[in-house]
Amino acid sequence: MSGHSKWATTKHKKAIIDSRRAKNFAKFIKGIEVAARNGGPDLAGNPTLFDAIAKAKKNSVPADNIDRAVKRGAGLESGGADYQTIMYEGYGPNGVALMIECLSDNRNRAASEVRVAVTRNGGNMADPGSVSYMFNRKGVIIVSKANGVTEDQILEQVLDAGAEEVNDLGESFEVVSEAADLVAVRTALQGAGIDYESADTSFLPSISVPLDAEGAKKVFELIDAIEELDDVQNVYGNFDVSDEVMASL
Repeated sequence: MSGHSKWATTKHKKAIIDSRRAKNFAKFIKGIEVAARNGGPDLAGNPTLFDAIAKAKKNSVPADNIDRAVKRGAGLESGGADYQTIMYEGYGPNGVALMIECLSDNRNRAASEVRVAVTRNGGNMADPGSVSYMFNRKGVIIVSKANGVTEDQILEQVLDAGAEEVNDLGESFEVVSEAADLVAVRTALQGAGIDYESADTSFLPSISVPLDAEGAKKVFELIDAIEELDDVQNVYGNFDVSDEVMASL
């Protein structure tokens, strides 16, 4: 089971704190702005924007905030910032490899804040390329089990669309494809009337580091500290935490 997915699943179970919720809203809005700027405001022709908006709506971001973000990104309304995507690489406790994805209008600020968060929490930064080779960019769709869908039903719809595998995460299924096939797989689910929680391109580890309870606690604390930063959009790690260890935490 890939580390980022397990971590994402765990986060869904946490109580949502108002300050974290507001910070998440800001990250969703930033993602929408960038998608609209890069591909235009037309949802039919901009699948990245479609997925960014769908994710924001799933997380209760107000519709007017979403609309304004699209307009700012597309240049139809003033106030949009020139956000750049920046990837940082590093190592956490127990040799866990980390990929840190930022959207920032200030590269120096982002680099400084990420470095401080990593080094203060038992990690260290790494040179570009020294960690990324351990990850593959994939399309990842999360489908909740709450809607009653089975793994076989999902497989039946997504295999011909380019899905590589479907993983059982406990409370949800993870559908993995090549990044280029994400839209086709997502469209196949939609066509079958299967609701999904999120559809994103993501970094999945090719090799994983198993963690005991102590190691997992340290890694999760590090990821929490990094994700608190305004410029950070996503954190990916190559850790593997068993159900038993997760339960003990």
